[in-house]
Amino acid sequence: MTAKRSSSTWIRKAIAISAILGLGAVATVGAANWWVLRAARPYLVNHSDPLPPVDVGLVLGTSPVGPSGGKNPFFEGRITTAASLFRIGRVKHLLVSGDNGNKEYDEPSAMRAALIEQGVPAEAITLDYAGFRTLDSMARAKAVFGVQRLTVITDSFHQPRAIFLARAHGLEAFGFPSGHVPFRFSKMTRLREYGARVKACLDIYVLHTQPKFFGEPVTLKIAEEPAK
Repeated sequence: MTAKRSSSTWIRKAIAISAILGLGAVATVGAANWWVLRAARPYLVNHSDPLPPVDVGLVLGTSPVGPSGGKNPFFEGRITTAASLFRIGRVKHLLVSGDNGNKEYDEPSAMRAALIEQGVPAEAITLDYAGFRTLDSMARAKAVFGVQRLTVITDSFHQPRAIFLARAHGLEAFGFPSGHVPFRFSKMTRLREYGARVKACLDIYVLHTQPKFFGEPVTLKIAEEPAK
C-alpha cells in the first residue's frame, strides 16, 4: 500500500508540474504576442489608410517557388505591392532583403528580376543578400545601408513582428501589407508566427541577437523623384 500510495503521489505531482509548465508556456506565448502586436499597432497601415511617403521600401524575402512547385503567393504579393508603391511615388527606392545562403538559392536576385518585370527600374533596386531572418534584414537596413525611415512590405500577419524588430533597431518604420494570401494556403505560416514573436522578444530583450553578417556600408542611390 505504501508503494502504491507513493507512486500515486508522484504521478499527481508530475501532472501538477506539467500543468503549471503548460500554463506558463501558454502565458509566455500570449504575453509576447500581445507585446509585439501592441508595440507595432501604431505604425501599421492598411490598404485604405494614407501611407506616409518615404525614400525606402524594404521588401522582405521569400522563395519565388511555392511548396507544390508553382508560384509562391507570398512572393507574388510582396512583389506586386512593392512595385505598386513605387509607381505611385510612396517609395523612391526598394531594398530587397532575403536569403542567399548558397549559390542555388537566391531570394534577392529573384525579387529584383520580378520587380523589373513589373516596371521598376534596376537602378531603383538594391539587393541585401544577407537577410536570413527578419531581424537580420532590419539590423542591416540601419547599420549597413544607412536607412533611417522606411516602409516594410510583407504579409499582414508578419508585419507586427517586422515593425517591432525594426523599431527595436532604431528605424522609423511603417508597415504596409502585401497582397492577401488565402487562409488555406497560409494557415501553417500564420501559426508559426505566434512562436516567431516569442523568439523576437527573446532576441531583443534577453539574447541581444546580432545578424549573421554586417559588412561594409552601402550607400543607396535614391532618385529625387521616382521614375514614371
